[in-house]
Amino acid sequence: MAWLVLIISGLLETVWAIALDRSAGFTRPAPTAVFGVAVVLSMAGLGYALRTIPVGTGYAVWVGIGAVGTALVGMIALDEPASLPRILCLLLVITGVAGLKYFH
Repeated sequence: MAWLVLIISGLLETVWAIALDRSAGFTRPAPTAVFGVAVVLSMAGLGYALRTIPVGTGYAVWVGIGAVGTALVGMIALDEPASLPRILCLLLVITGVAGLKYFH
């Protein structure tokens, strides 16, 4: 159960990162509200997961999911560059996160 919560919390990190960008410095109410809810839920989920998953592994997986998710949203929906080197680097992050889970 902790791993499922950790994965969902990592996905929520993507949500709050994109909402933070869209909030324009907290001047737009809807993205600011999405940011606030997502960051609280993401942190709460991380805290729950860290009760049974070691902090080094849990935090790295959480950040990895959030970073990869945010970069993918940027490339797919926000017209950020989707070059081969960027995609290969994201694959390296995914490999590292999978390795941390596998060797846990």
